[in-house]
Amino acid sequence: MNIDYFLIMKSEMVLTVIIFLLLFLKVWDGIKSNTTLLHLVNFLLIINLVAGFFFNMNGDLFNGMFQTNDTIAIEKSILNLGTLIISLTAFDWLKDHKHLLEFYILLLCTLLGMYFMISSGNLLMFYLGLELSSIPLAALCNFDLHKLKSSESAVKMILSSAFASCILLFGISMLYGTTGTLDFKEMAPLLGHSKLSILAFIFAFTGFAFKLSAVPFHLWTADVYEGAPVPVTAYLSVISKGSIVFIFITALSKLFITYQPTWYNMLYLTILLTITVGNLFAIRQDNIKRFLAFSSIAQVGYILLGISSGTPLGTTSAIFFLIVYTFSNLGAFGVVSLVSEKTGKENISDYKGFNANNKFSSWVMAICLFSLAGIPPTAGFFGKMFLVTAGAAKGNYWLIGIAVMNMVISLFYYLRIIKAIFIDENQTPMAKLTGSLSLRLALVICIIGAVTMGFASGVFDYITTITLK
Repeated sequence: MNIDYFLIMKSEMVLTVIIFLLLFLKVWDGIKSNTTLLHLVNFLLIINLVAGFFFNMNGDLFNGMFQTNDTIAIEKSILNLGTLIISLTAFDWLKDHKHLLEFYILLLCTLLGMYFMISSGNLLMFYLGLELSSIPLAALCNFDLHKLKSSESAVKMILSSAFASCILLFGISMLYGTTGTLDFKEMAPLLGHSKLSILAFIFAFTGFAFKLSAVPFHLWTADVYEGAPVPVTAYLSVISKGSIVFIFITALSKLFITYQPTWYNMLYLTILLTITVGNLFAIRQDNIKRFLAFSSIAQVGYILLGISSGTPLGTTSAIFFLIVYTFSNLGAFGVVSLVSEKTGKENISDYKGFNANNKFSSWVMAICLFSLAGIPPTAGFFGKMFLVTAGAAKGNYWLIGIAVMNMVISLFYYLRIIKAIFIDENQTPMAKLTGSLSLRLALVICIIGAVTMGFASGVFDYITTITLK
């Protein structure tokens, strides 16, 4: 058999082998120590991450249903990196959990679905990947089995996900009805400007907006984030959203390129609402997971701003920003995970005086929040600068002006947490919290990434090179 087939699907093959290995370990039940299992799983995730950078081959399979190229390879590597960091931060939570292997099997099944979704060249492959990545996430939201909020989170997740999928599938069915094909390359030139085809695009756009938590389709986000375990919340915020952004870029630039004037106007309104509502609602939050939920909604607005240009610079900026966002957001979630696991506290007010006994964690949180706010010289500043620059390609300076004003507004609520940590006094501040070596390693990786990525011009240049191919 031609080895090229295996190289084209290399990422999917490696991840499938890891999933089957975890299934074997579960059935065998020979390793009783959760700590040993966690070290083994993290080692396998490192192999998965490293494998993504070697022996990559461009091409397609199954008559174009599955495709891969250098851009898709780097997108999958970003998801692999984020999944590894989340696994490291989840060490303290999972080391005493009786369903550890089930957690990772579900997690990696969602990641496999995202792989297929990103590599899809056909709407059927895309939808199957979307469902494979969505359904296990609902089970993961319910992994705090003793908490009622976790079950509530899972119910809201599955209902909202099913609703969004139905809308998207209805749009796909109308696209098939108007063109007679599901293939991206064949469908794009057949899409006309009939009312039915434009309605089909609107349904598809709405489905993507639900998955991205873009306003006004964001109402499920904060409740699901609050109830889910912190590592799952981090996964939803970074990995799940990132995969949808990647396929959304492909859909707009390849499948719906005919409707560029239409989708630009739709994105224009969506960007304004998403950035503004995300920022205003973040100001009101006291629960830190709800706070990060609305923060992530606002960040999606900036990503859409870059994508709206419809240029290679917009694609490059979005991919680069997602790398920066992975380090910044997962660093913040790592500290939240430590505090939640050791103390059970999840409110911003609980962080008053946190710096008194937890200086390293405090600085990690501060630097990551500075990066999310876009304050120089952190990587977040460069990421948002590239997105705004790409968005300005259309010459719509009102949109750019409002986006920049919202960046100023976001400083208030990010600095509110930093003020609580470093300035506000607390008669009984949190005791010193010592996380596992895995968690500390993850925090170090995040803080290095959040500081240095902005100066790593080679990364941006490489992404620019592959997106121009």
